[in-house]
Amino acid sequence: MWDEKFDTKHYVYGTEPNDFLKVQFGIIPMGKVLCLAEGEGRNAVFLAQQGYHVTAVDASIVGLKKAKILADENNVCIEFIHADLENYDPGENQWDGIVSIFCHIPDPIRKKLHQKVVKGLKSNGVLLLEAYTPDQLKHKTGGPPTEEMMMSKAILEKELVGLKFRHLVELEREVIEGTNHFGIGAVVQAIGTRQ
Repeated sequence: MWDEKFDTKHYVYGTEPNDFLKVQFGIIPMGKVLCLAEGEGRNAVFLAQQGYHVTAVDASIVGLKKAKILADENNVCIEFIHADLENYDPGENQWDGIVSIFCHIPDPIRKKLHQKVVKGLKSNGVLLLEAYTPDQLKHKTGGPPTEEMMMSKAILEKELVGLKFRHLVELEREVIEGTNHFGIGAVVQAIGTRQ
């Protein structure tokens, strides 16, 4: 599915970083950052430009090829990993930051991934996440077609035990990202630090 979605000349989510990440990235300690479901590379490239050592993982080989082109065009070095998040192991105590921007996967896979995310962060490592909430279904401006793949404050508090949230809010905001996110979106934003 994602290979087909990304198989276009243009970048379907654009080449600019996610707005929430662009404003808040400085809260992530300088060092190693993992970008989950990174797709075409816009957020990974931005973080690499800020001086982070970035690893980007995605299930789409087409998306990762476009991400590599974007990285080369911006003269940054990123490690790209082609993997399904159901089977990907980020390790333990490895990451200064983990970034999850609109990483919508089925509920059972997400629960296991979030456990791995907490373990994968170093002490004082930061998770920065933005995702659509079920309220997004009424907007139809992007995101998955089913509530099961969306997130909420309650879900994140339950699944990310071990993180202390300094920011955890649900809100509606304008999301303008390429051709596939365009308009008012209902999102949850989270910044959590591993204790």
